[in-house]
Amino acid sequence: MKILVAVKRAIDYNVKARPKSDGSGVELANVKMSMNPFDEIAVEEAIRLQEAGKGQEIVVVSIGPSACQETLRTAMAMGADRGILVETGEEVQPLAVAKLLKAVVDREQPGLVILGKQAIDDDSNQTGQMLAGLLGWAQGTFAAKVEVSADSIEVKREIDGGLQTLALKLPAVVTADLRLNEPRYVKLPNIMKAKKKPLDTLTPAELGVDIAPRLKLIKASEPAGRAGGVKVADVQELVAKLRNEAKVI
Repeated sequence: MKILVAVKRAIDYNVKARPKSDGSGVELANVKMSMNPFDEIAVEEAIRLQEAGKGQEIVVVSIGPSACQETLRTAMAMGADRGILVETGEEVQPLAVAKLLKAVVDREQPGLVILGKQAIDDDSNQTGQMLAGLLGWAQGTFAAKVEVSADSIEVKREIDGGLQTLALKLPAVVTADLRLNEPRYVKLPNIMKAKKKPLDTLTPAELGVDIAPRLKLIKASEPAGRAGGVKVADVQELVAKLRNEAKVI
């Protein structure tokens, strides 16, 4: 079975995101970038499935500028077999990403697609679900554990009431949650080997996908600072403040 994994180049999770001075977006100039952490978990799970004999080839896909090659090379250093970059300098929103991934899936014909449940830059949590809808495939989101058999996959996911187990027929789309696994440390020899692995470049035009934005960013700003707490003398005063000042009751 071929496994396809989508990875995104995002602001490093150790970096505090800052809005641009004009509020037109998030400042990316001279900011450290790395693979989206949830996508790193998705790559690790694909590698573990391959090591368990459940997958024959792992293909990683990224969408964005040429700098995304670095993200793909990192995934290949972890253990992926080859990479595909859909290169574009334009803003690519979740629906366009899902359409581009569908076009790649149609070309590659994988038996399983794994993505991170969301990207830490926009927190949209939409691409996996949209991709499954466009493909007409079964989907298992927020996966905390997966088990693959010959023609199906069992996905355990955390919900408010505990654990939910889904049995999906392959092919399927799975999105990885935080507790699915802990990604491996990439060793220097593997980084050198990854430089020789094949990496193909496509464009949205070659895939026949219109990536024109459907959403418009009005303004990006820092969240308001939290106000200090106050002490109240009794329950009556608390209720009065909640009703008259906070206006939550």
